[in-house]
Amino acid sequence: MELLVSFIFKNKNMIHRRRLLQIGTLGISSMIAPKVFAGKKISAGKKPLVISTWDAGVNANKGAWEILRKNGRALDAVEAGVMITEAEKVNCCVGLNAYPDRDGYVTLDASIMDEHGNAGSVAFLERIKHPVSVARRVMEKTPHVMLAGNGAQLFAVQQGFPLEEKKLSDEAEAAYKEWLKKSEYKPVINIENTKGQNAYAPAYLNNGFLNHDTIGMIAIDAQGNLSGSCTTSGLAFKMHGRVGDSPIIGAGLYVDNEIGAAVATGVGEEVIKICGTHMVVEAMRHGAAPEDACKLAVEKIIKRNTSEKIKDIQVAFIAIDKNGNYGAYAVQKDFNYAVCYADDHNELIDSKYLL
Repeated sequence: MELLVSFIFKNKNMIHRRRLLQIGTLGISSMIAPKVFAGKKISAGKKPLVISTWDAGVNANKGAWEILRKNGRALDAVEAGVMITEAEKVNCCVGLNAYPDRDGYVTLDASIMDEHGNAGSVAFLERIKHPVSVARRVMEKTPHVMLAGNGAQLFAVQQGFPLEEKKLSDEAEAAYKEWLKKSEYKPVINIENTKGQNAYAPAYLNNGFLNHDTIGMIAIDAQGNLSGSCTTSGLAFKMHGRVGDSPIIGAGLYVDNEIGAAVATGVGEEVIKICGTHMVVEAMRHGAAPEDACKLAVEKIIKRNTSEKIKDIQVAFIAIDKNGNYGAYAVQKDFNYAVCYADDHNELIDSKYLL
């Protein structure tokens, strides 16, 4: 009888533990599957299709569309598209001509992800013109996902990428000198904890634009495969060494070829803290339309912050689902994104927003 009782007790505990494990594997996926999405009819979208963040996305989309219109691979399209932005001569926030950090250095982050779930990224990379292409080499030529700093630069040079001259563009240098006049920044240890100093990266640039920091691009090709890319110089006048969400898979970029893809832009710290693009894709997994999924992530960011702090934060998400439907949502107004699905259709759309 004692043996029988012991056997029943052990098996009961085993079943209980198994149940806890099952609950644990559901994680956030079960929490972001509101009943409103249940049974929602999925409409047919556009294929091929490319969408990208901000007005720079219009030109970037042109490069991507040249590949998609010829039945090319989405991965090739999202690399080629953002390379256009990386090479632009005047750009506050992407490529080597972008505004520097507070110590005067331009440091670049980028990521890329394909339809097979492969991913590559680089962070804190200097003097390389096309970080997105280096990220692709990391994905295809190494067993790693991310390389950073000097190691990323060494790898890029070994892969044949030229080491560019160490200098600021004329516009970036002028903006940096102007910022230094007001920042009162001195390279003091723990200056971020010093009361009264105003050397934080500004929420707004001198031209009045929000200090956003990314071009992100996602695409679905004629074969129905998804890929995405993200590239940035980070927040203007950031602390030297700061890395945002752009090179972090699941934060700045996420692709699941069975479900959809998403990319983020804005204050990267906020995106990292909620694993933003992963959250968007998981919401689509449970039936949310792309726009609704982006809105969920935006609501999460707003909920995390005080009403005073959120006024200076801009974060936005764009997403595509497996059927070629797309959508976006932002914290603040004035976020727009570019949509291209035909030779004569490459338009800039003002995103919906919550504040």
